[in-house]
Order: sequence, then structure tokens, then C-alpha cells
Amino acid sequence: MMRQRMQQIEERLKVLREEFRSVAGDDASWREEIGDPTRLLALHARAAAEQAQQWVNELAQDLDWSEQRAYRFLKSVLHTLRDWLSPEEMADLSAQLPALIRGIYFEGWKPSDEPMWERKKIDFLICVRKSFGYELDVDIGKGIRAVFKLLDRHISHGEIVQVRNSMKKSLRHLWPAD
Repeated sequence: MMRQRMQQIEERLKVLREEFRSVAGDDASWREEIGDPTRLLALHARAAAEQAQQWVNELAQDLDWSEQRAYRFLKSVLHTLRDWLSPEEMADLSAQLPALIRGIYFEGWKPSDEPMWERKKIDFLICVRKSFGYELDVDIGKGIRAVFKLLDRHISHGEIVQVRNSMKKSLRHLWPAD
């Protein structure tokens, strides 16, 4: 049975190779257009890293913080926001995040965890504070506003409206005005 399955796989691979050759051609000129696949992957990874770095740099500049502190705070707010949203809204927002920022967003997430039911502004602030740490010189509200402003600059207006509307009015005030 195993041999039969292997033969089926080999036959399917043969068909796929033929289909590829009919589209790409035998001379591999397609490599000139898209480049070496390994190189292409490296270019995409570099672009993703640069985009994530841009977000961190923008937040660091907005708050006049170090990049390391800005990264930690962005992560804390994204995790709290993720846990605050419904699963549908969480997924919709994540679809618009750059690849590495999306990875940060989902880092440590356990789908089986109970969703955050407290929806008061103070509860959101406390969750961010716990996640980020107790640094006395950090104005948590100002930092959250800066992250929300960053999201507002990079995420579609329609998605931001949906996220904002899913929150209590007191928390909506931390988002930039329309």
C-alpha cells in the first residue's frame, strides 16, 4: 500500500513539473524575472523586518523613548488589545498588520484562554501596565494613545472604526479623533 501511495505521489509530481514547465518554460527564464527563490525569501524577510522596525521607530519617536522600550510597549498594548477584542475582530485586525508585527500580536496567545471580559478603561490600562512593567516615569495613557495613533496611521480607517466601536466609550477616547 505504501508503494502504491509513493507511485501516486511521484505521478502527481511529474504532472506538476510538466504544468510548471508549460507555464515557466524549459529555459528557466522565469528565474530572471523573480530571481532565485532563496534570494526572494531573504528579500521578503528583510522587507518585513524593515517594516516592523519602522513601526517601532515611529513609536519611539512619538514617545521620545528608546527603541527597546517602544518595542516592549507596542507588544504590551497589542497583546492587551488582542485579548480585549472578539475573535472575529481580533482576526480582522491581524490581517492588516505587517507580518512581523502580526507575529508579535499573536505571540503567547492561547486560543483556549478565556477572553477578557472586563471592558472598563482602567482595566485596559492595568493590563497594559502589568504586561509592560511598573516604570514610574511612563504615562500609560499617553503611551496607549501613541500606539493607537500608530495603528490609525497604518491600518485601514474602516478597520480602526470597527475596533474602536467594539470598545467602551472611555477607552475610545484614547484613539485619535476622526
